[in-house]
Amino acid sequence: MTASQPADRTACTPAEGVRRVLLAVHTGRADIIELARSSAERLSRAGLVVRLLEDEAVDLGIEGAEVVPFGPGAAEGAEVVIVMGGDGTFLRAAELARATDAALTGVNLGKVGFLAETEPETVEETLTAIEQCEYSVEERLTLAVDVFDAAGERVGGTWALNEASVEKVERSRVLDVVLAIDGRPLTSFGCDGVLAATPTGSTAYAFSAGGPVVWPDVEAILVVPTNAHALFARPLVTSPQSVLTVGVPADGTRARVSADGRRTVEIPVGGRVDVRRSERPVRIARVQPRSFGDRLVAKFGLPVRGFRGARGHAGPGHELPRGRNVLLREDTADRPAGGGADGQA
Repeated sequence: MTASQPADRTACTPAEGVRRVLLAVHTGRADIIELARSSAERLSRAGLVVRLLEDEAVDLGIEGAEVVPFGPGAAEGAEVVIVMGGDGTFLRAAELARATDAALTGVNLGKVGFLAETEPETVEETLTAIEQCEYSVEERLTLAVDVFDAAGERVGGTWALNEASVEKVERSRVLDVVLAIDGRPLTSFGCDGVLAATPTGSTAYAFSAGGPVVWPDVEAILVVPTNAHALFARPLVTSPQSVLTVGVPADGTRARVSADGRRTVEIPVGGRVDVRRSERPVRIARVQPRSFGDRLVAKFGLPVRGFRGARGHAGPGHELPRGRNVLLREDTADRPAGGGADGQA
């Protein structure tokens, strides 16, 4: 993972002289379709070629757009992939962008939406930034997953942007696992599964399972057991160079590894899963200066004024006005006249 870098000007002025943008859209809602149509019209007026996925093109009905099948080549030659939908749509689009040099940026039209940094009300800013090539690009750590059988032969693999989850197949069974880090056994326990998550994925499945929230520019791999039958089954944060191994004893319990909830690989009885940092990251286009901490405040409606000053606020997501430093007590407008408890030093 690297710090944010300015947009690659060679991508904004490609050799063939044509800038392309791939739209990846959740077509199940009329308002999202309408937003995609208006955005495509604006980008086309600015001289960019709009590309659509074949399985979404009919619902979108955008005239003059390129249409390509979903697959590794869909984002080939595209400068940016604009995602309109929730985190599920973003993860689907990440499969396309990761195979190329295209950068991802998302408009959150889902519920929480931590992966997409742009909200619907700032779509115009996002489009302007793309048109004028005024955005930065950061690389997000991804995971490489290898599955081995009992004899140590590799039988499959996948990758993940959020998390790779080793999980039981049968709900009525407890999955016994042996956990090792860098080839050294660490512990064993019965559980529902074990998550290996990236900092990007720390606010997803790992967060729900009790893992820590990790800033996305931190380089680390998270290990989070789910419903473990053990006293020592705390979330772990390991080096990005570490290799996590989850072994499944040959007791007949069926297990699989699920990557981002989209790709699954069956684990042979007595097999193991190795998870490590992938050599290929996902590139994220950032057009908003908002910090990750500000996004946490907005998404979870976190109180940042103290329990007294928070009374009467506008509701979740409105506690932190844009540009306000929450560590400075600058806002005197909310203090009662004449001091009182809230106005005391």
